[in-house]
Amino acid sequence: MRGLLKLADKHDTALAGGDTSESPDGILADIVVIGSVPAGTAVRRSGARVGDGIYVTGQLGASAAALAHMRKEPKKKVNPQSYPRHFFPEPRLEAGEILRQNNLASSMIDLSDGLSTDLAHICEESGVGAELLAQAIPHAITGKPATPVDLRLALHGGEDYELLFTAPAGKRIPSQIVGVPVTEIGKIIRGKKMFLRDSHGKRHQLQPRGWEHFHD
Repeated sequence: MRGLLKLADKHDTALAGGDTSESPDGILADIVVIGSVPAGTAVRRSGARVGDGIYVTGQLGASAAALAHMRKEPKKKVNPQSYPRHFFPEPRLEAGEILRQNNLASSMIDLSDGLSTDLAHICEESGVGAELLAQAIPHAITGKPATPVDLRLALHGGEDYELLFTAPAGKRIPSQIVGVPVTEIGKIIRGKKMFLRDSHGKRHQLQPRGWEHFHD
């Protein structure tokens, strides 16, 4: 609760509620965020076009790495400071606002469900495909000793709350926005499929394997 109030205060957002019920399985939290943008300026999932670059903010896989560590050693206490992106998530609101205000992004989504799944949402809504470069994907560095997460977590792990966006080839995208690194990781292509090109140049079809709502 302290974390929610601190984040709400930082972004001048009212935290209000709510619905009270009971659960036999402990505490459940259902949070809805409501906001607005000037008419006609929303950056949607449906704006990606063939030839657009694909970009992400920050590094990926940090939250999934924390979960993997806790599942591997469930009785061992984890130091939250070793996994700040999991225990202290920071939404990239300022970066998203700058991208919108400067008309840089053609489509955008936050990476709550994992790169592969959220990219699939953009491709589906925009009627396009995508090709990612494995070596371009920025892996998070977590734990103690600090080590890079593996590619699987960077591709499919969610809850990092970084931004995934596309931009037309002619747009100059800065390497940092409000101090947050921005990395180009691929291109939008024709068709409806997603691909991952490995470090040897071999192309593999990429399936969405992050979080899928209403699926087991």
